[in-house]
Amino acid sequence: MDLPVTLWMWLLALSPVFILLILMLRFNWGAADAAPIGVVTASVVAFIFYGADFNLLALESAKGIWNAIIVLFVIWPAILLYEVTYAAGAFEVFKRGMQKFTPNELLQIMTLGWVFTSFLQGITGFGVPVAVAAPLLAGIGVFPVWAVVLALLGQAWANTFGTLGIAWQALVLSTGIGDTAYFIPTALWASGFLLIIDVFTGIAFCYFYGKMAAIRKGMPAILLISLIQGGGQMIFSIFDPNVSCFISTLMALAAIYFIGKLPFYNTPWRLEDSLIMDRSAKHGHEEVESQMKMAEAFVPYLVLTLATMIFLMIPPVTQFLNSWQLGFSFPETQTVYGVINKGYIKYSPFSPLTHAGTLLLISSTLGYLYFRSKNYIQPGKIIGILRKSVEKTVPSTIAVVALIIMSKIMGGTGQTTVLASGTAMVLGKYYAALSPGVGMLGAFMTSSNMSSNILFGEFQQMTAKLLNLDMSLILGAQTAGGAIGSTIAPSKIILGTTTVGVLGQEGLVLKKIIVWAILSATFVGAFVMIMTILNGG
Repeated sequence: MDLPVTLWMWLLALSPVFILLILMLRFNWGAADAAPIGVVTASVVAFIFYGADFNLLALESAKGIWNAIIVLFVIWPAILLYEVTYAAGAFEVFKRGMQKFTPNELLQIMTLGWVFTSFLQGITGFGVPVAVAAPLLAGIGVFPVWAVVLALLGQAWANTFGTLGIAWQALVLSTGIGDTAYFIPTALWASGFLLIIDVFTGIAFCYFYGKMAAIRKGMPAILLISLIQGGGQMIFSIFDPNVSCFISTLMALAAIYFIGKLPFYNTPWRLEDSLIMDRSAKHGHEEVESQMKMAEAFVPYLVLTLATMIFLMIPPVTQFLNSWQLGFSFPETQTVYGVINKGYIKYSPFSPLTHAGTLLLISSTLGYLYFRSKNYIQPGKIIGILRKSVEKTVPSTIAVVALIIMSKIMGGTGQTTVLASGTAMVLGKYYAALSPGVGMLGAFMTSSNMSSNILFGEFQQMTAKLLNLDMSLILGAQTAGGAIGSTIAPSKIILGTTTVGVLGQEGLVLKKIIVWAILSATFVGAFVMIMTILNGG
């Protein structure tokens, strides 16, 4: 590969991302409006300056469409699940049930937005935690935009070892560290950084709810929850990284019940002037208030949890269901600079029977049947539920397809490589401080920590070798950065805004969360730099 890494080429590669951010942050464009502009920019840069022909652009776009369909298969049934739950009036029941669990409003929000979301990330991932948790938070009175922000934050720390370690496995496979001495140290560095992010998440929840007053009230819960979640994950990652997140989040889910019974949290407490709470809105349907129980309201989510554990955690079942895969063949392509996109007999194989979308569809269907049998959903409402679901999916479908095509074009033409390589060349050993930023960039562009690890894992490994940096430290920072980047990934933001009914406000969500993301990546980067200096780097 003879790709020129110059300032001009670096700026050109940056332009699609820069334009996307400016349109969303400065001009408050929705992702559905901004993403197509990003696609056009990336395509023009690729064709004129990066030596890509129409055939390559078409094939990378086709890959993007296929990847988008896999993502959309989460969004569509997630919206259906929300509409079924809303039609049954379950959100009012959630609110009452959480008040009985603990009268402390802050702990209610942390339970749904942080602990339960982390648990979902531990077993499902693929945006499901955001799609499920954001409506639940809105249901207990959180403003919809803030509900999306909190759901995005809640799933971040669990993004590497969650989904049964899929992002971790991607990092191990792309770098080949599985059977080397770097495996355990990398897992420990990654889980250590994620523990820090977990603590930051709890603090952010409290700060957004009520600044310092809420931080003082929430700090005991923050320390206990993060110790169980992040600390437990760090310990279990030594033995089996793939289940370390699931076990620790399951423990935290059980522990939150006892935390709610502590004297500090079992008495009424809330801040009336909280900026994230809607004190005037009505949620759900009052007519079912005296009928539906909390356990009944959670039926679709209990089905989701049970189905996930059966489909994904029983090896013979998982192996059998994964035996049916769908995928398309793609030929090898190459730019004039020698950037090669290898050919595939079956590109990005899709296993529909174990996909998160199938689990959500099962949950929605069984949830509807249960609610209908109890008359919580009246006859004839199914048409309205389906109509509202379809109406919400159209704009988000456009945005997701465009964003993923943009990321495929940038990756397939070398623009992403130039962004990372150019930065490493300029910074030298100080690159260590930016290593989590590279992971964050990858997740922002691809909406996936797993994809970020595939895209940049080997690059980070090679850079660490060239600069004589601690490889385990850099790779740990890579996937921690990818976890942080999952909070600002446009397609995940769209997933949240769609399910709570504020599609088009993705720029506002991004504004509220990007500062946390940058500060978290900066803190991890500073820690990596300090350790590099202490190690004689």
